[in-house]
Amino acid sequence: MPDPLSRAFAALADPTRRAILARLTAGEAGVNELAEPFEISVQAVSKHLKTLEEAGLISRGRDAQFRPCRLEDGGLAPVIEWLTAHRRAARRRAG
Repeated sequence: MPDPLSRAFAALADPTRRAILARLTAGEAGVNELAEPFEISVQAVSKHLKTLEEAGLISRGRDAQFRPCRLEDGGLAPVIEWLTAHRRAARRRAG
């Protein structure tokens, strides 16, 4: 199984998944609502959500038949730490 950083970067590599994350900044939403702006099936969006959830970028609740999705900042922590460390190193080299 890939490490958390690799899972997060792999999940963020897809533009549809990034758009889903951007939509979730406005608040939680179900799969049908998240699928509306895309020209792909609800099943395809569900697969994207599974990838995001496995990367720790979102969580999915359970409220009877409704499974609201919400952002989880913990999944971004390895990405932010990696980017911050590399940015600092680049700035030091740039002098």
